[in-house]
Amino acid sequence: MEKTYSVVFYSKTLVEPVKKMKAFLRSKINWYNSYNSEAHITICEFTIEESQLDSIKQKLSKIANTFTPFEVYLDHFDSFPTNGAFFIGLTEESKKNLVPIMKKTHETFKSLKHKSDNPHLSIGRRLTPENLKIASELFTTINLNFLCNEIVLREFDPAVKQFFVMDAFPFGSNPEPEFVQGSLF
Repeated sequence: MEKTYSVVFYSKTLVEPVKKMKAFLRSKINWYNSYNSEAHITICEFTIEESQLDSIKQKLSKIANTFTPFEVYLDHFDSFPTNGAFFIGLTEESKKNLVPIMKKTHETFKSLKHKSDNPHLSIGRRLTPENLKIASELFTTINLNFLCNEIVLREFDPAVKQFFVMDAFPFGSNPEPEFVQGSLF
């Protein structure tokens, strides 16, 4: 049976403060897309047969093993007005550290349903222009950070229409050795 999964950056330290922001926004504009979603930064989303899951986990473990943990800083609010997304943005330095991990993860999968090349932490999606304006007036300053030391695999539950964490793949600080052409003599 086919199931939908996502690979994300996820930290429990972000869950509660972002949940409070989402609740405050909901108190002003009512329900909205992404309200129930726990704080995360999307890397990609894909659909596979459940029988392929072990292979995917092995690949994610291998990828994660090559990265070294680092701090990620979220320092501003922004939006993508074309799709009504309101989000917390990252410092340029944090983006530079996350993007190579995202790209390497994308390269590992043959077909992706969705991939992100611009790391951000969504507060709301598909907001109307009026609700985007309200969100940008409610939230003006932010200063969050987390230790990025793993990538997380989540499974989509169609009954509740949410992704749930199912496995984490810790960074192993073991960069892949460069291939060097050797000589026998």
